[in-house]
Amino acid sequence: MIVSLALLVIVIFAWGTLALWVQFVRHKICGGLLIGLWALVSAFFFTSLLNPIVGAWQTVAGITFVLAALALVYWWRNIRPSNNRHWMPEVARQARGCVDGNSVTIQNVRNFIWHTPDQFTEQWETRQYDLAKLESVDLALSYWGGPAIAHAMVSFGFSDNEYLVFSVEIRRKVGDAFSELGGFFKMYELSIVAADERDVLFVRSNIRQEDGYLYRVHMEQTARQSLLLAYLDEANRLVHTPRFYHTITGNCTTLIFRMLDRIVPGLPLDYRLLASGYLPEYLYKVGALQGADTIKQYRRRARYTDRARANTDPGRYSQAIRQNVPGI
Repeated sequence: MIVSLALLVIVIFAWGTLALWVQFVRHKICGGLLIGLWALVSAFFFTSLLNPIVGAWQTVAGITFVLAALALVYWWRNIRPSNNRHWMPEVARQARGCVDGNSVTIQNVRNFIWHTPDQFTEQWETRQYDLAKLESVDLALSYWGGPAIAHAMVSFGFSDNEYLVFSVEIRRKVGDAFSELGGFFKMYELSIVAADERDVLFVRSNIRQEDGYLYRVHMEQTARQSLLLAYLDEANRLVHTPRFYHTITGNCTTLIFRMLDRIVPGLPLDYRLLASGYLPEYLYKVGALQGADTIKQYRRRARYTDRARANTDPGRYSQAIRQNVPGI
């Protein structure tokens, strides 16, 4: 019993310490003082558990720890997401849209012209799309580290050679650095960016020097339309009800899966929904990829990094990255 309680104290202490450290990353002195106080309270209780001779002190230490933990939980529960912060320019506006029959109007479609990772020409546009002309759905994966983790984006292609990409991203504030740990502790709000491929894919393949892959996902027309409308519905919801990004439960792949599961119920859960770099293997398993005999062939032909960097005509970027992609 004592050992189990001691382990529980360690777990609660670790959670509280990380939560305080992430939330007070910009106020290091205040955060350090709070973490120090929390560490003293936790150490006092932990030590008393391992030394039952001091029974009275154990009671005092236990009450102090419980009160401190409850105060932490109360503080944590009152950290609310907001749409009113000093955002980075690339996520400063939120996509929103409306549907009138087959006509979809989307405001704040991002179409930046990128010069360097930090220099760009801002362009926000209102665009109209015809659902009857929606011909394709492509999954774009962009790798920046190891093979297990990639950023997943969905590109909708129309018969007039226009493409609309939805990208689920962290909504960073000015001065924020990316932190996978921060994604567990309410450091970022969630953002759904609607963008042109020459913005959101180009910046990753050509400016940030990430490694890009494109996969044609074969879906029925009604399913393609439903998926696009699901993205739009989620984007509209975020405009009115902000939520936090979460590294596991609210990221670029888990949200895609939730929307797909609404359209094709019964999709199998799989570890590759978290290890997003292996999503092609998942799509191959459920029969969503066509045009190549093995997943190795899919990966080799799906890689568009070199084609994107060799292309000198921005107007042909979308055509260049699709050359030789299986299923297209």
